[in-house]
Amino acid sequence: MSKDQREIQRKLRILRHADETGHVAKTCRYFGVGRSSFYRWREAYRKHGDPGLVNHPPIPKWHANRTPIEIEEKVLHLRSKYHLGPMRIVWYLARYHDIKVSDATVSRILKRNGVNRLPRGTRLRKVHTKRYNKQAPGHHIQMDVKFLTFKGARGEKVRRFQFTAIDDATRVRALKIYEKHTQASATDFVDHIIEKFPFRIREIRTDNGHEFQAKFHWHVEDKGIRHAYIRRGTPQLNGKVERSHRSDQQEFYQLLSYKDDVDLEAKLGQWEQFYNFARPHGAFNGKTPYEALREKL
Repeated sequence: MSKDQREIQRKLRILRHADETGHVAKTCRYFGVGRSSFYRWREAYRKHGDPGLVNHPPIPKWHANRTPIEIEEKVLHLRSKYHLGPMRIVWYLARYHDIKVSDATVSRILKRNGVNRLPRGTRLRKVHTKRYNKQAPGHHIQMDVKFLTFKGARGEKVRRFQFTAIDDATRVRALKIYEKHTQASATDFVDHIIEKFPFRIREIRTDNGHEFQAKFHWHVEDKGIRHAYIRRGTPQLNGKVERSHRSDQQEFYQLLSYKDDVDLEAKLGQWEQFYNFARPHGAFNGKTPYEALREKL
């Protein structure tokens, strides 16, 4: 006998006992059920017969003031696809869907669906320094390297290096993947960003890594660009490029399945395009880096 059949038989015994004794209250006390439940069962049995006595799961009620389901779906899509935070989701919905919601509403949606916390790819730095923003595009370019490790088709480790340049004034970025972490890669990347950025570069700032030593330094200077080293042990002085690498990890690499270098370069190009032209940036109250660039130019 199935669970539903056992439930029907139990309720029928209670209903019949009440009919035989003619006393609903005593029947309910004897079987340990509430009178409201008894009357509900009796009405359901009169209308639908045995099927009316089967328990049905409660239908979830959508509160009148709750955010419409289609907006919740968009919020969850942006969270899962791009790993955006609440404020950036608010800006994205307003910009591209003409939907206005508060960051508190977005936070509640994320919490209700169990996605209010993102996995951290890096530890937050405890030392904070005041950041100074340059107003002229190209005045300061911060450059650094992000180390990448993937699993190849045969399970082997694949090491790659993402060279990153970010403009201090606008947060416009250029990204490129290299197989080697060398000065040759670094000098090639300098040539790449000179062609890529739509403004003249005045200064490039790097740490003291071996890829940024003499050959790189004089290559940059020969291009008419000043090369400056940040002080040793103070990566926060290149904080914008460091922070952008955390965005890369949380919003791009955590969602990436490595196939080969061609696929990686294509997807990185799409991510760079999205970051520069579509992703709302907190430093500019939801504007994209290229919108900030147009305003400054």
